[in-house]
Amino acid sequence: MIKILFICHGNICRSPMAEFLLRDMVKKLGIADQFEIASAATSSEEIWGNVGNPVHPGTKKKLKEFGISCEGKRAVQITKNDYKEYDYLICMDSMNLRNVARICGRDKDGKVYRLLDFTDEKRDVADPWYTGDFDRTYEDIERGLRGFLDYLQERKDVSFYR
Repeated sequence: MIKILFICHGNICRSPMAEFLLRDMVKKLGIADQFEIASAATSSEEIWGNVGNPVHPGTKKKLKEFGISCEGKRAVQITKNDYKEYDYLICMDSMNLRNVARICGRDKDGKVYRLLDFTDEKRDVADPWYTGDFDRTYEDIERGLRGFLDYLQERKDVSFYR
């Protein structure tokens, strides 16, 4: 079982988009049973009284275009224990990397990555909360997830054919 935690600032736009898109991708590849996939925030800004806000309407709309539901997902914040629980902690941007280090400590096991570092275009995934461009965010996340799946296949952690 490969355990993956996607991370962004608020856990309402980018990280849930990555979570639910990867769930859909591995299901279509017939390898969903090999994965545990979740997402979390580095901040508590979208969490009120221990109840997280739902996924941003722009993310919901974009996923729905591809027949992907994220119903029931609410923002949660990453904890220090998540570093032990997950094999991969995949951040959307450089600030997320710094905040994960602040919360979890040094990445002694090499588990923390930035999503687009699995592609030839190593950069941050822009936050549609600020840009309003959910199409571009979706394209970046899809590209990063394909690169991540290729990485896992090269490592022989999973096997599938597209």
